[in-house]
Amino acid sequence: MATELISRVIAQQGWLDPVADAVQPAIDRALALSGGQPLKDFLNGVWLGHPLHPVLTDVPIGAWTVTAVLDALEEIGGRNGLRQGADAALKVGLVGALGAAVTGMADWEHLDGQPRRVGLMHAVLNTTAAALYARCWQLRNRHERRAGRGFAFLGYAVSMASAYLGGQLVYSHNIGVDRARQTLPVTPSPAGFVPVLAEAELPANTLRRVEVRGVPVLLVRRGGAIHALAETCSHLSGPLSEGKLEGESVVCPWHGSRFAVADGRVLNGPATHPQPCFATRIRDGLIEVRAPEQ
Repeated sequence: MATELISRVIAQQGWLDPVADAVQPAIDRALALSGGQPLKDFLNGVWLGHPLHPVLTDVPIGAWTVTAVLDALEEIGGRNGLRQGADAALKVGLVGALGAAVTGMADWEHLDGQPRRVGLMHAVLNTTAAALYARCWQLRNRHERRAGRGFAFLGYAVSMASAYLGGQLVYSHNIGVDRARQTLPVTPSPAGFVPVLAEAELPANTLRRVEVRGVPVLLVRRGGAIHALAETCSHLSGPLSEGKLEGESVVCPWHGSRFAVADGRVLNGPATHPQPCFATRIRDGLIEVRAPEQ
């Protein structure tokens, strides 16, 4: 399969890991100096409820598709009246590519292993495409339109290859998807509460991992209430039970995503998807959790 072949080729690129080792800390420092956690939350898409990067990638791809179509019509039919539209779309694509690049770096900062390598190659191809379009813009300004169209078509081909890798990150490596929801049963579970722990075994202000019909669940006792939420972090599957409590929130030990224990909402990224929560009750000295459902 093409996906497996591409994965093997990328895995053989030994230069990717040293570059990633140098670039990831630099991105973290740059974001910290530029705006800290609020900027990271904005770029990750916490306010949007899912990653912002895929939204912005539609801008350069769509704009450059318009450029490709108008350039092709001009080349085939000699319709010079299409030039202004093609040039405007090209510029919109370059601006959109900048926004997509910044949000993409914020998402890529936390990856490792094969997804990190694929993401870095994705970025290299996007940068190459943007450089080709920038050269195209320069040639058009010098009235060398045919040469400019050649660079544009080459840039479009590179951007499509990069888009393929972007799809591979999502569909093959589950980057940007809700990892917590993936732990929930696909088929309906028997309804009702399931006993999971003796009440005396859950002290206040501690994190405790239990399983409810095979689903890892985090129990937290705060202010006399017992909260239950998915134990697998929705970002990249970090174990929340190994994290820490901060007031009324739990912080993932892997990348620092922070969730409200009462309702699972995201308080700080890089996570963008909330944690599923489950009803709890105490009966005959046992903590019971309602069986999770998709």
